[in-house]
Amino acid sequence: MVSAFEWYGCFLLLTGVAGSISQRTDPLAPPAPEYAHSIRLDGDIILGGLFPVHARGERGAPCGELKKEKGIHRLEAMLFAIDLINKDPDLLPNVTLGARILDTCSRDTYALEQSLTFVQALIERDSTDVRCASGEQPIFAKPDKIIGVIGAAASSVSIMVANILRLFKMV
Repeated sequence: MVSAFEWYGCFLLLTGVAGSISQRTDPLAPPAPEYAHSIRLDGDIILGGLFPVHARGERGAPCGELKKEKGIHRLEAMLFAIDLINKDPDLLPNVTLGARILDTCSRDTYALEQSLTFVQALIERDSTDVRCASGEQPIFAKPDKIIGVIGAAASSVSIMVANILRLFKMV
């Protein structure tokens, strides 16, 4: 469960100060591959989030300066709500909410690319032709199954993302 103190760490990591964050229940487990500008919180039910934490980048960079009001504040609101729900034993007894929150960088094309991570768990991989150097079948880490997505801030981004998620019956 994420506390208010851990949110600051999430903020630092999401803003690029330290990369990305993955809160794992098993500290000895190898870290799962993470995407830049993302927050992952484990739980029984995983909610997706798309927020413009950064402004649109310049000169080919996907992300620019931080957006406090429209990005960081909305991100914090989602984390705060998840924290309150998880702390109340009467709201969702024996169920923990988790999250996979991605930065849209205020770009519709980048948001669309990021949102594809939400549907990865629904796509089956064909690993029949894939072999490790030892000849064994590879073990693929299963992505989180997202049950719904909160965001994005701009309606143009929301429409594009909703059209993709609708194909996988996530909306």
